[in-house]
Amino acid sequence: MKAAVYYENGGPDVFRYEDVPDPECHRKGVVIRVEAVSIEGGDTLNRFRGALATKPHIVGYQAAGEVVAVGEEVDNIKVGDKAVTTGAFGSHAELRAVSARTAWVIPPGMDVRLAAAIPVPFGTAHDCLFEFGRMKKGEIVLVQAGASGVGVAAIQLAARAGASMVLATASSDARLEKLKGLGMTHGINYARDDVVTEVARLTDKHMADVIVDSVGGPTLQTSILSLAYRGRVSMVGQAGREPMKVDVGSMMGGNRSLSGVFLGAEIATDRVHDTIQQLIQDVADGALQVVIDRTFALKDAAEAHRYIESRQAVGRVLLVP
Repeated sequence: MKAAVYYENGGPDVFRYEDVPDPECHRKGVVIRVEAVSIEGGDTLNRFRGALATKPHIVGYQAAGEVVAVGEEVDNIKVGDKAVTTGAFGSHAELRAVSARTAWVIPPGMDVRLAAAIPVPFGTAHDCLFEFGRMKKGEIVLVQAGASGVGVAAIQLAARAGASMVLATASSDARLEKLKGLGMTHGINYARDDVVTEVARLTDKHMADVIVDSVGGPTLQTSILSLAYRGRVSMVGQAGREPMKVDVGSMMGGNRSLSGVFLGAEIATDRVHDTIQQLIQDVADGALQVVIDRTFALKDAAEAHRYIESRQAVGRVLLVP
């Protein structure tokens, strides 16, 4: 099969488009013929500095396509089904093998490209808001990096759950404009405006009850300073790639809390598996929206990663073999 591989960490230029051996199907796994790869934030981070589990290495958490092989111990997925899969690596390829536990059947007639972009970003956003953020109807939510995959999902989920106000940050007014139809109440251009000052102004100094922060670095301090009394920050990922040196002293006086969130630690549990399956169905039914910014050919993985790192995208960038 063909795959986008690399032999060492670095910028997008480390990618090579090469022939590699086809993956084998585990007795508890499935193999799909990939039709769409959703490039996740962790994919760019892993390419930059993550461990190479194989050499050459095929990066990538998430891909969807047709099931072409099923292990003898798998009974909930069959050959010919369309499925979206997640795993520690291996998505940037024509074929992808994963555990059946991290594969979800795509409803008949659903666009595979949309399904490809759901499990990690929507599952992560859901956990950030509800499992760890404990969001309740009527609360104010702030979504850092609102134009990211997790951001786009969190805005919609918070609005659907009855948030009284959904604030989101992005690097330009143009990117914020594209978020208005998803349920964002007010946008904050962090390249121009001070986020903490704007949150105070927009909320009449109440601040945010729940914050989803997928950026980390200095942005995490901004999130902490934007918390309301008893507010909660769900910190997921480190998209900013900068050290997380924060002062958490202000959290004690306001009974505030900070939770680290990693979907991968619980993705094989019944709770998360069932949540993601429902989120896929919600998108299929039109209750939630997947935003696809651009699509690149698999052979152009370097260009796709470079585009993501330019911070121009709104929603997900896909690769198509």
